[in-house]
Amino acid sequence: MTDLTAADATTASAKPATKAARPHFSSGPCAKPPGWSPEKLATEVLGRSHRSKLGKARLQCAIDLTREILGVPDTHRIGIVPASDTGAVEMAMWSMLGQRPVTTLAWESFGEGWVTDAVKQLKIEPIVKKAGYGEIVDLAEVDQSHDVIFTWNGTTSGVRVPNGDWIRDDREGLTFADATSAVFAMELPWDKLDVTTFSWQKVMGGEGGHGVLILGPRAVERLESYTPAWPLPKIFRMTKSGKLIEGIFKGETINTPSMLAVEDYIFALEWAKSVGGLNGLIARSTANATALGRIVEERDWLDHLPADPAIRSNTSVCLKLVTDADSDAQAAAIKKMAALLEAEDAAYDIAGYRDAPPGLRIWCGATVDTADIETLGPWLDWAWEQAKPA
Repeated sequence: MTDLTAADATTASAKPATKAARPHFSSGPCAKPPGWSPEKLATEVLGRSHRSKLGKARLQCAIDLTREILGVPDTHRIGIVPASDTGAVEMAMWSMLGQRPVTTLAWESFGEGWVTDAVKQLKIEPIVKKAGYGEIVDLAEVDQSHDVIFTWNGTTSGVRVPNGDWIRDDREGLTFADATSAVFAMELPWDKLDVTTFSWQKVMGGEGGHGVLILGPRAVERLESYTPAWPLPKIFRMTKSGKLIEGIFKGETINTPSMLAVEDYIFALEWAKSVGGLNGLIARSTANATALGRIVEERDWLDHLPADPAIRSNTSVCLKLVTDADSDAQAAAIKKMAALLEAEDAAYDIAGYRDAPPGLRIWCGATVDTADIETLGPWLDWAWEQAKPA
């Protein structure tokens, strides 16, 4: 890494001349797609029942476009469900766990949340494998006779699963992948994922409140052959009389969705097609993460939280300070930096997650433009000069 010279430090103390055109670097809800405006959203369905012919057609359109762009095979069902990615994960956990032993994997706060659900709420006594922020568990040691719950991309740690090679084709248990910060930015091996969840407020920059649940054939078989011991709330129920409620996966949602949010998602999906579909989205995210990586490499006070490049996210990029200051002083510096940058409209919402070590978290998903990432270096220097611990 490069040390700042005296001249560099003087320059860093002055406000940079160039700002991001769209300084939206939040890790959720994320930046809207380039060119988005509310006037561009279709509104014919607003004020109509979501169960009307038009309402069902628009919900089915969202499902069909999701399948097309992600390359989800016809063997898998896709449903729009309540309560964002959290609702989708818990819907799956409550409906399917309990038949087999369970292993939960956690290397950041959302993975920890699924551990809490399994241990304290469902009380199923899972095997729990954990790694610290910036690290990942040994995936080769996962017992695949168990149901396995994990986050594909840790939004709060910047750590992602490098690939799906560790998941056996002849596994006995189900895989539950919380992929909310991975879909539309990373290749996912659908044949190895039995349950996949996400919310469109991440990589697609959609409005919050809705989750997407993707079920492979083995998950459907579990639902139709097993009834858990605990009661299921209405919004978690996916079967009736032992059969999957197919309507959920054809646009007949369990409860009333926001059709405006659905139209917003459809806009994002159509934009995704215009930039080359999944390959184009992955390329945009990768270009953003690469540009940010160059900024990090040029600074001696900043580094990636995950030391291993193979597990670094290309969406939720998490950075740490290189300083001898204690954790409280670092947290104070990060808070001040984030506030300074927001006040200058140079970067919004880049402080790390509250449960993570003090640091920056900069969203590099596909809806962010690389040119905006490239403006950040001088601004980070400027904010660091104002906020760094004495």
